[in-house]
Amino acid sequence: MEFIADHIRELRRMNWRQMMAQGLQLGLIITSALMIWKSLMLVTGSESPVVVVLSGSMEPGFYRGDILFLNMGKKPIRTGEVVVFNLDGRDIPIVHRVIKVHERRNGTHIDILTKGDNNYGDDRALYNEGQEWLHQHHIMGRAVGFLPKVGMVTIVMNDYPALKFLLIGALGLLVLTTKDG
Repeated sequence: MEFIADHIRELRRMNWRQMMAQGLQLGLIITSALMIWKSLMLVTGSESPVVVVLSGSMEPGFYRGDILFLNMGKKPIRTGEVVVFNLDGRDIPIVHRVIKVHERRNGTHIDILTKGDNNYGDDRALYNEGQEWLHQHHIMGRAVGFLPKVGMVTIVMNDYPALKFLLIGALGLLVLTTKDG
């Protein structure tokens, strides 16, 4: 707690010009992070270039807390690829492997069936009522790389939202009160 008290005292000692400069620095950090995210979206062709595995359904390939890097690419989805998909009306994307692909003769439409490596059956039970296949618009990207367990921080912060706000507040306070050289 002394850490926070020291930074609050430092914040009170600043004049308005120093306070504005520190606020601008915090704004630049946030803006830079957003620009990096948007740039990754453009480069990868994925609306979410990085995702965290939230369950054990893909073990032993990917474990809960692994961070996956996604890329959409131009090539059609193929059997065996690990994809991240989002179902209509649901917020949380799912990471599973493609087990069947049906392409129409004209090549403009594909049907995709997925399954978690650690699950007994295919994902039709997860799909929306009456839906038997995924289509291209459901796919957010293909897994092209991963970092093991690094995403556990995200899972813990989602499980304990108060911790997330405390951490963000502490980091913001640190940025506002840290003086350059």
